[in-house]
Amino acid sequence: MKVLIVDDEPLARSRLRRMLAELPETVAAEVEEAGDAAEAWPLLRSGLFDVALLDIQMPGQSGMALAQRIAADPAIRRPAVVFVTAHEEHALDAFGVSAIDYLTKPVRRERLAQAMAKATLLLRVSDAAVVPSTAAGGAYLPVQERGMLLRVPLGEVLYCRADAKYTTVRTATRTYLIDTPLVDLEARYPGHFVRLHRSALVAASAIRALERPAAQPDGPAADPGDADAGTWTLHLRDIADTLPVSRRRVGAVQALIRQRANRT
Repeated sequence: MKVLIVDDEPLARSRLRRMLAELPETVAAEVEEAGDAAEAWPLLRSGLFDVALLDIQMPGQSGMALAQRIAADPAIRRPAVVFVTAHEEHALDAFGVSAIDYLTKPVRRERLAQAMAKATLLLRVSDAAVVPSTAAGGAYLPVQERGMLLRVPLGEVLYCRADAKYTTVRTATRTYLIDTPLVDLEARYPGHFVRLHRSALVAASAIRALERPAAQPDGPAADPGDADAGTWTLHLRDIADTLPVSRRRVGAVQALIRQRANRT
């Protein structure tokens, strides 16, 4: 388990770290710290944290605003959020951003243990959401639909796209919604999915062709300053859907196409 503590009080961070080291659920956890939201953000962007213990009232961006920013960014793996604060009046707002618990300072050991037990259970459910396999044909994505649990073979998935709080999963015949973030799918199946831009993954086997953007009569096809604009178009097998490819990702897609061509 990987835990991030975000609190502007060093003593509060130290106390939480010490208690985490004493709990059976987190005795082996990897714990990192940040003194405010600005320091926490690059850590969240670069690390796959399982749990975030967030103070609410901090200099700069509040913990509540940080939790909202995490939930809105499809490129970040969403950790289980536990608010740790001296103020009880924010409790209702905390659960409005899907926090799993709300602890008041000074945090009692038994309450922290309860929160981490919830997080551990959530992790187990999340890990079961995508069954790992060395071959795509042996894995599936579970999808809830009309009260039934469907098993969609991973090998049938052509692309996945972030859609508000959910992820759209597209096969040749159907479209599904799941709550597994793109970053989790990408991390679990790095050989199966290729990132196209911050909000889309494509199955490598689904790629048919990459189309260069049409030149404009009086200038370039896109604003050169927009590094993540969807300026190239990806064509897929089996379906007519096309997907934009950001200029910063197009090199990786081209390399994959060349690699597949060399094998044939």
